[in-house]
Amino acid sequence: MKNLVVIAVGGNSLIMDDRHQSIADQYSCVAATVRHIATIIEKGYRVVITHGNGPQVGFILLRSELARSKIHTVPLDSCVADTQGAIGYNFQMALYNELRRRGLKLPVATVVTQVVVDRHDEAFKNPSKPIGLFYPKKEADERMLRDGWEMMEDAGRGWRRVVASPAPKEIIELNAIKSLLDGGTIVIAVGGGGIPVVKDTRGNLHGVEAVIDKDYASALLARDLGADIFLISTAVEKAFLNFGKPNQKPLDKVSLRELKLYIKGGHFKKGSMLPKINAIISFLEKGGRKAIITDPHHIDLAIGSRAGTQIIR
Repeated sequence: MKNLVVIAVGGNSLIMDDRHQSIADQYSCVAATVRHIATIIEKGYRVVITHGNGPQVGFILLRSELARSKIHTVPLDSCVADTQGAIGYNFQMALYNELRRRGLKLPVATVVTQVVVDRHDEAFKNPSKPIGLFYPKKEADERMLRDGWEMMEDAGRGWRRVVASPAPKEIIELNAIKSLLDGGTIVIAVGGGGIPVVKDTRGNLHGVEAVIDKDYASALLARDLGADIFLISTAVEKAFLNFGKPNQKPLDKVSLRELKLYIKGGHFKKGSMLPKINAIISFLEKGGRKAIITDPHHIDLAIGSRAGTQIIR
């Protein structure tokens, strides 16, 4: 699809700080982000927006835990679906208002998106993605026994539930997303990496307790759509070598080959930039031409190659 950009917005970037976590605060962050997205739409680019949802799922799990004596808890796949709708609604409203302000009448729609994972993925044997609350050891033992949770001690802060983070294999609503794009719609999809589902022997879908990395799922979507540009919006304007050290160096333009060498050199942290870099590599190796890493406020400039880390094959 010509002039198509897939923009992956981090869930943490939708929360300003610990004192600004309300729905209104999150909407303000979305509104600030879409001003830059609207600029590239105004220039003629077609856009698909994906987003993270880690903090927002955490909020739902906390409410569920606090209310468990009064009402049923919420399974993880439903948490992902809930946040897709809520965050998508924020993007829809903010984009509608911003585009209207600019005199543009373009439809915007959120697709609640299911993403197939392999039920035999090794991640299910070794759950490693922490979610939800911190628990004391005694309560953690009770939850593991009573609810069958996998739990791990987390850096001296307590015990947390861990779930699988399997690789995304197939986007169920891909054709629906393509149809919307063909009709001129700006699409929000694959929120939170997509709702994790598996197929049974008859081909029927079933939700599973897992979390799909949103950057990997976004890269899969960008590949399947034949996007021209895959942009990951994160907390920093550029990726860095030796990040956080006195000799840190921003990356302006880098090739795929150079990026792989930097990975071997240990420049990207496993829980931070490395998954984003690996997602970009998967996009470029499967036919993508260009990827970008930047922060929300430089999205429009980065699309014009005037900001961010520009990554090419």
